[in-house]
Amino acid sequence: MGYMLYSISFLFLILATALYVGRNRWTHLVPIPDYVYNRLPSSFSNDIEEGFTSGAFDLITNVAAGDTRRGLDQRGKREVQKIMKSRKVGFDEARRVYMEQSFANNNIGPDGRPRDPKFVSFS
Repeated sequence: MGYMLYSISFLFLILATALYVGRNRWTHLVPIPDYVYNRLPSSFSNDIEEGFTSGAFDLITNVAAGDTRRGLDQRGKREVQKIMKSRKVGFDEARRVYMEQSFANNNIGPDGRPRDPKFVSFS
């Protein structure tokens, strides 16, 4: 009986260690609901610290101008961060991919024109 308890606890220790070491491979598969952890409202300063700024998308000027808005959209930031991690691209490229996906979901072409066959443009 003692050997059985020792074997089970040793196997559990090995399994727990293997899961901890390889957690980057499986944690994205575990669904974590949004209501488990609510962050405080962010600001542009927090967005800059999280890396959501670049030369083409400069948030530093917003902070320097004393902008009091809450910062970037939380859902959009999560999506951009997922794209940055999964495709291993920078912020500007991830933002471009996110906008193209958003356009495609709303039936808008990559050039910004609607894909609706009934659309008429006078330009």
